[in-house]
Amino acid sequence: MRHKLNKYVLVIVSIVILGLLAACGSEDSANNNEEADLKTIEMGQISWAENIAVTNMWKVILEDKGYEVNFNLLDMGTTMAALANDELDVSLEVWLPVQDASYLEQYNEQVNFSEETWYDNAKVGLVVPEYMNEINSIEDLNEHHDLFEGAIVGFDPGAGTMEVTEDVITEYELSYELLPSSEPAMVTEIKEAIEAEEPIVSPLWSPHRIFSEVDLKYLEDPKEVYGGVEKIHHATRHGFEEEFSEVDRWLKNWKMDDEQIGTLMSYVADAEEPIDGAKKWVEENEDIINEWLNE
Repeated sequence: MRHKLNKYVLVIVSIVILGLLAACGSEDSANNNEEADLKTIEMGQISWAENIAVTNMWKVILEDKGYEVNFNLLDMGTTMAALANDELDVSLEVWLPVQDASYLEQYNEQVNFSEETWYDNAKVGLVVPEYMNEINSIEDLNEHHDLFEGAIVGFDPGAGTMEVTEDVITEYELSYELLPSSEPAMVTEIKEAIEAEEPIVSPLWSPHRIFSEVDLKYLEDPKEVYGGVEKIHHATRHGFEEEFSEVDRWLKNWKMDDEQIGTLMSYVADAEEPIDGAKKWVEENEDIINEWLNE
């Protein structure tokens, strides 16, 4: 009888120990998952040349510091909605005071728009090839409607600049249609038109690598619908500042000038993979990056 009792005791003890081990394992797993979540940053990415460049640059910087960065390729409208719904942590590109003003107005209470800027000399407007000598102002477009076949070749629908371009069409009473596509498709059309010395008009912005590749000029905007100089900010979801305090500080310290962003964009565009171009730029600019990180 004592022998049987000992067997029962051993079985019960074994079950208890296994249960404790399983519980510890589950707790460890939960802790590991929680720790991984705290180190993973969901970053919005838009298929614009400068956005691809800076998102890859920050991926290199942050992963070198032990974070994991996941890209979420979205348009601007979806990006802002995702930040508001806590589905994204950060978006690196918000143009103010004009281009993305509608998003600032719509999501001001739901998203943190940084007061700090990382680029202070941005410009937006309609461009035409430099050789189009008779067209120097937006006001000239209606006189040359047939030349352009009444079309403005645009890019991503929902982008702030596309929305402002619709306002331009209204304000200047242009009998033109704004044709959406994508930034790469628009850039290709511009290059093909210039190669054939044909007319084309498109909304474009600086910084952009295309200005170093072909000769374009901004059309004068006497009504200043596009605004003057734009500044580029970043935006984060509520709670990001507390959960990623050092990353939040780094982003607020981030500043780039024309030469820096131009070189980064060129490296990224020329590389087989964007991340490789970003790595090259980061390796060559450690002093600048250390200033952002306060190291």
